[in-house]
Amino acid sequence: MEELKPSAANSPPLTPLGFLERAATVYGDCTSIIYGNSTVYTWRETNLRCLRVASSLSSIGIKRSDVVSVLSANTPAMYELQFAVPMSGAILNNINTRLDATTVSVLLRHCESKLLFVDVFYSDLAVEAIKKLDKPPILVLIEEDEEGGDGADVADRSKFCYSYSVLVERGDPDFNWIRPESEWDPIVVNYTSGTTSSPKGVVHCHRGIFVMSLDSLIDWTVPKNPVYLWTLPIFHANGWCYPWAIAAVGGTNVCLRKFQAPLIHRLIRDHGVTHMCGAPVVLNIVEVEAVLYTHPAVNEAAVVARPDEQWGETPCAFVSLKPGLTRKPTEKEMIEYCREKMPRYMVPKTVVFLDELPKTSTGKIPKFVLKEMANKMGSTRLSRL
Repeated sequence: MEELKPSAANSPPLTPLGFLERAATVYGDCTSIIYGNSTVYTWRETNLRCLRVASSLSSIGIKRSDVVSVLSANTPAMYELQFAVPMSGAILNNINTRLDATTVSVLLRHCESKLLFVDVFYSDLAVEAIKKLDKPPILVLIEEDEEGGDGADVADRSKFCYSYSVLVERGDPDFNWIRPESEWDPIVVNYTSGTTSSPKGVVHCHRGIFVMSLDSLIDWTVPKNPVYLWTLPIFHANGWCYPWAIAAVGGTNVCLRKFQAPLIHRLIRDHGVTHMCGAPVVLNIVEVEAVLYTHPAVNEAAVVARPDEQWGETPCAFVSLKPGLTRKPTEKEMIEYCREKMPRYMVPKTVVFLDELPKTSTGKIPKFVLKEMANKMGSTRLSRL
């Protein structure tokens, strides 16, 4: 009985990084990542790529407890960095790509980020953000090999010290990744968007992410080898821990840069997608438009997702009215009309009236234009009720 004394909770410490190491062994030949038309990796390859990046980070001076930030869409690199950054001993900081340069600079300054990985499509945002810093982080460019190729240009490549592909190529695949000294060591630092006040940060430890990842699998009853479509931004609360959770069950990550309904339907069909996350309202936009068209005053209607502090995204309706109306409906009336005809979570939080919705040369409504307008409006605020 004398030997039955308290000891450390777990040795070695609990960490979600072990899910990748296990996946490389148990599910080594299974597909880990699919992206675009030609990018496919196995779990063995993903593990080696993450080790290489972690090795390169260590070789350029990133050490334990340094903060490394990421500004990227849901690309393979973004997924790999959820493992590679903490495998170097650093603390991961995913940044919301919808923020403006000033807010991004505030976050980088507050967390004292030493290095920033930047998706090529957000290079201008990153360059503008670091102009405001006395001690800017090292910039690493994440190139785009799929979905647009060289379409995205970098305004000032001289600001970038490395590229992601170079870090993969030069890294050591036999790198002995840096394990946490304690399971209470920080693994990620997240920030709110700062819509209603200054951005607020929260730190999660290795144990916390480990437990939340397994809880997510249990609660959703996720089986082995699921096919997971990344419709939820990884920057949003670390993708609700599913980057690590999907590795734990040897699933396939179908990466997706843009949320486009036709593309999503094709990916579900082509890859046999079994799971995906996202605010339900975003997945039902096609339905919201149908209800708006039943309003007697509506001539045209299109719905896109607008950033939202609580849900990530909520519906934003753009409407043009029929000519010759004696009385035009208000935004509040349009919202009430929708509330009577659809579930509450699907009701647009914003209705914008335009004289005419934008059109392409073939008469189609280019939703990416409306999406840009919605993004510039900023996040809808949390309810105070």
